[in-house]
Amino acid sequence: MNRRQYNWLILIIPLIALAIWVDVSKQITIPDPFNPQTPLIDRNVDIRLGLDLRGGLQVLLEADLPADTTISSDDLNVTRQILESRANALGVSEVVMQVAPPRRIVAEFPGLQDPEQVIASLQQTGLLEFVDIGSTPVTEGTIIQTDFGTSSTSTTTTETPTNTPTTDPSATPAPTATPTIYHTVLTGAALSAVSVQAASLGGFDIATTFKSEAATIFADYTGSHVNQYMAIVLDKRVISSLIIKSKIPNGQGVIQGKFTQDSANALAIQLRYGSLPVPIKVVQSQSVGPTLGEESVRRSVIAGIIGLLVVVIFMGLYYRLPGLIADVALVTFALICLMLYKLIPVVLTLSGIAGFILSIGMAVDANILIFERLKEELRAGRTLHQAIDLGWKRAWPSIRDSNFSTLITCVILFWFGSAFGASVVKGFALTLALGVGVSLFTAIIVTRTFLHLVLDTIKSTEHPRWFGI
Repeated sequence: MNRRQYNWLILIIPLIALAIWVDVSKQITIPDPFNPQTPLIDRNVDIRLGLDLRGGLQVLLEADLPADTTISSDDLNVTRQILESRANALGVSEVVMQVAPPRRIVAEFPGLQDPEQVIASLQQTGLLEFVDIGSTPVTEGTIIQTDFGTSSTSTTTTETPTNTPTTDPSATPAPTATPTIYHTVLTGAALSAVSVQAASLGGFDIATTFKSEAATIFADYTGSHVNQYMAIVLDKRVISSLIIKSKIPNGQGVIQGKFTQDSANALAIQLRYGSLPVPIKVVQSQSVGPTLGEESVRRSVIAGIIGLLVVVIFMGLYYRLPGLIADVALVTFALICLMLYKLIPVVLTLSGIAGFILSIGMAVDANILIFERLKEELRAGRTLHQAIDLGWKRAWPSIRDSNFSTLITCVILFWFGSAFGASVVKGFALTLALGVGVSLFTAIIVTRTFLHLVLDTIKSTEHPRWFGI
């Protein structure tokens, strides 16, 4: 065994140890040596199951715009990203959202417990305005009109309607009240940071920080409007009305209101991830039960283990000692794949599991090609060391072409699934591509290294049966 093979062995053994550690763990915590109070890494690596295995909520969202309105793919993708961020911030894990052009988004929430809260959060546009309301406060919950997004920037006075009824048809009708249009000083787009904090008198507040240019505008406004009122308005509804007591020069403020922790967190999410470029509506939502129950999942795992054992036994019986070495490489392949699924993380669905099983077959196929060439070289009178190297070199073109063809197909399938909102296709393509990549590594590096490690000191002519010759 040459120095190069030893170098690969130094890489492979720690990799296998890392894979085993991740595979058997549900939570990985690595302490920070410089700060014991704060872990360097603290991550949940439990296996994530998809909607078909775990059940949950499936929602079909559509742009809430006229049918003849053209929606750009960029706007639809940005909308999807914002919605996904909102759902993740609400604590909904393993969210899958895919754009279904030209105007729809398919959302899946495995294991969802509170669908009403998530749907409500997804539908809100989250338009935040800091509004000048003058010297008179406005009651929280009041819907007001602002000049943001309109051509008018002036404040219209409200006419007081007459309270005296009249029965004279010739009389001039009483004037109707014109709603006051208030001036918007800044919008939520000016915010750079939003967080929830405990209020001094109980409850919760929302701390905000403005961007540099907006901070200057805010400082000038608050400095010139001391002892006047400013309203915090979300989607034209007043959520807080506060009096400006002094100039705020640093661009930091606090939104105060009758917030619980949940309502403050929900509002902070809306502000943090901004308003949607495309308004959306829920076209359809349905609770989805797992197509496989917990018992069925358990049986599927057992069936998979049995299938893997059958492959291991076949390789050992047919290829003898090289087959047993391939079995070790195959177990290494499975450990690394599972580690990647947990670290990325990959949401496992039925189609994803199918992709993984197919990649196992491809990993075995690569070993079979190598071993058949190995046997041919041994029959031709090569030494075992020569047969290993020549067998691998002559099998490599077939392994390379078949695997790269599969990877190209996976890319096409993944693109198709992304373009048309087909999560089933995406899951299959992703797990298959990862499996193919790992199988190339195990075939090129792991199997070859293990063969040299075990067989370089053995004379095949003295033990032909060990090699199935």
